[in-house]
Amino acid sequence: MRVAVTGGSGIVGSALIRHLVEDGHEVMALARSPIASAKIAALGASPVAGDVLDVGGLRSLARGVEIVYHVAGINEMCSPSPELMWRVNVDGTRAVMTACRFEGARRLVHTSSAVTIGERRGEMATEMTPHRGFFLSEYERSKHEAERLVLNEADGLDVVSVNPSSVQGPGRSTGTGRILLAAANRRLPVLFDTTISIVDIDDCARGHLLAAEHGKSGERYLLSGAVLSMREAMRLLSLALSDRLKPWYVTHGVVEAAALLFERVSRLTGRQPPFCREAARVMLHGHRYDGSRAEQELGLTYTTIADTIHRTLDWFANEGLLVGRR
Repeated sequence: MRVAVTGGSGIVGSALIRHLVEDGHEVMALARSPIASAKIAALGASPVAGDVLDVGGLRSLARGVEIVYHVAGINEMCSPSPELMWRVNVDGTRAVMTACRFEGARRLVHTSSAVTIGERRGEMATEMTPHRGFFLSEYERSKHEAERLVLNEADGLDVVSVNPSSVQGPGRSTGTGRILLAAANRRLPVLFDTTISIVDIDDCARGHLLAAEHGKSGERYLLSGAVLSMREAMRLLSLALSDRLKPWYVTHGVVEAAALLFERVSRLTGRQPPFCREAARVMLHGHRYDGSRAEQELGLTYTTIADTIHRTLDWFANEGLLVGRR
């Protein structure tokens, strides 16, 4: 089958292309730069020059394909000007939908995010959980609006949404993956306890393929294989490393004060803060996502969190990212 992917040079997009190619699909992937083109070609896909804000380039991507996987997006915290994130996540999604209609793609699989559920603190969220009525971050706001477009303004387009929780696994050392890497290198002496939901990178990719094949039109599917506290995550990491980690856990009040301090310093230096009240709000809120619908309706089988950690540590070691370890 001939399929198309946006965001193919990113972490999720790369894993998705790898699985599509392994399954024998002919994959076209949008590329914004020569570096992205080279990475896409190395994965076995055909790069198509373009940008998610360019309907013309998107039409070239979608021409003659059956399924379009729209993975491209920006996930950023503490941004002084989140306008680009909004344009890519919202306007880019609208442009992809337009291109799919023009070119007659059979189905659009939209990579949303679990944060669009908008559950209250401490609540175990499902696809049907009512939104709390306010947003924790500009990223959450932009992804919520993009998903609203896909599900409520499809205008005859066959769409299905997948909502991954925190994606972890080999290939991930940025974003939330930096926490795991820093802890493994004993460079994270201070933590705060919160609840996290994780999906393995390969499970996330398989969830996309299964949603394309079995997902109900106009529906969304949470991809989340494990819910655990930060303390439980550190215990599992200690077991995998055979090395007991003993981070110091600070209170939520300390985290909020630190975020405010970083913001004030950034205003003096003119630099983007490494941590801010927006990021603190998201992390302190925590997330609990029930990914069982993807199991029951799509046939997805989740990898254990222990296996994800072991494979990620092996990848860190092979990449030379673990200090003093091979």
